Amino acid sequence: MNFVKTLTEYVRHASVSADSRRLPEMAATREFLKELLDKLGFSVKVVREKAGRHPLVIATRGKKAWPHVVLYGHYDVQPPEPLELWDSPPFEAQVRGDRIYGRGSADNKGPQVALFCALEKLRETDPNLPLRLTFILEGEEEVGSETLSAFLETHGKDFSDADFVLLSDTGSPSVDQLVITTALRGILGFEVRLSGPASDLHSGLHGGCIYNPIVALSELCASLHRPDGSVNIPGFYDDVQLPAQWERDELKRFPLSEAAYKKLVGVKSFHCAPGLTPLESLRFGPTLEINGIGGGYQGEGSKTVIPAKAFAKITCRLVANQNPLKIRAAIERALRERCPKALRMDIVRHQISSAYLVQPPGHSNSDPQQNPVLSKAFGTMEQAVKAHFSKKPIYLREGGSVPVISDIKRTTGLDSLMIGLFTPKDALHAPNESFSLEMARRGEGMFYDFLKALAKDR
Repeated sequence: MNFVKTLTEYVRHASVSADSRRLPEMAATREFLKELLDKLGFSVKVVREKAGRHPLVIATRGKKAWPHVVLYGHYDVQPPEPLELWDSPPFEAQVRGDRIYGRGSADNKGPQVALFCALEKLRETDPNLPLRLTFILEGEEEVGSETLSAFLETHGKDFSDADFVLLSDTGSPSVDQLVITTALRGILGFEVRLSGPASDLHSGLHGGCIYNPIVALSELCASLHRPDGSVNIPGFYDDVQLPAQWERDELKRFPLSEAAYKKLVGVKSFHCAPGLTPLESLRFGPTLEINGIGGGYQGEGSKTVIPAKAFAKITCRLVANQNPLKIRAAIERALRERCPKALRMDIVRHQISSAYLVQPPGHSNSDPQQNPVLSKAFGTMEQAVKAHFSKKPIYLREGGSVPVISDIKRTTGLDSLMIGLFTPKDALHAPNESFSLEMARRGEGMFYDFLKALAKDR
């Protein structure tokens, strides 16, 4: 299997899950995957659920008595717009230098093809490799994983005999330094809406006796944090578990300094809650952020009104051991207690998911009941990474959220081994997304060594 040729064909299928006009291309992508996986010796089926729009591709090979690894990935991609900012057509993959450009080349098609290439090589060298593999490839990762979530609720227990999940949908700092992700933050989202007068009012005729909803909302939002940067919600930090010292030491190996990060994001100074350094705050601590705020006149020039309504969009990133339902209740209670009596408040709930945490064996906060195959897999992957990337991987918590991973854990009981093959240079979700061909070459060798060694260690 030729990596560039296969990825070029995969990218050609414009599998934009958010765009209903792309339904035929989503179906064509599934047919592409079915044919490819069939050639690799897998038994393939397409699974539909009442919930969701885009079916799953599920493929299995191997005997039930063998160690069982579930391979997760997604075949959908982000919309390519704005098209005018691309240097080449987004769905016509193009090699320039040592990178291949195209929508989905890094997220998540490139890492998948590296794995496909490794599997083909394994099939050629050891067709009876004693390892049971199950692919779960979804088409809605970019839009909320509705089909996969529904499937896990009804069929999650069918995978309880597996040993762990392997995925490469996380990041690393560079092609020379990989990261094994050990945690993902949970997410909690909602919108706060304040209503005052029945309609916008003339600020000259009515100003001075009406509680302006924008003022009230600004005061309300400001009350959510203390001056030191910590979240001002009773009980918000009660269940937070601080990282172990070995995790702090691992973060020090990450090739990014505070000064470089400050320059990267363009801020004059940091504003972190007490107890964590700026770089630790990105990964180890929970947050509450105001993502958007609006109300009143937004057009050109001036319009002298007291607005009738104002709104704010808020999300929290939660860490392991925080209960999102408990946090949501605490925030909603605080908001209602602090809302001025002169205004009406409505809270619209958005996304909610738990944080996820898994640790390699041998540490103070490792799980003593961890699946023994997974425990071996951490060491096996570490050796494979060192062989092909010349450095030991960094074990690191991630600040972002991948809700489906915590859903998999909840419904199947399986933990995940997350190895990052995309880097900041890849421009995920942006114009000119690309994937390093050197990363692909090394990643293919890494997957080959890992799976072969895992089968022999059984």
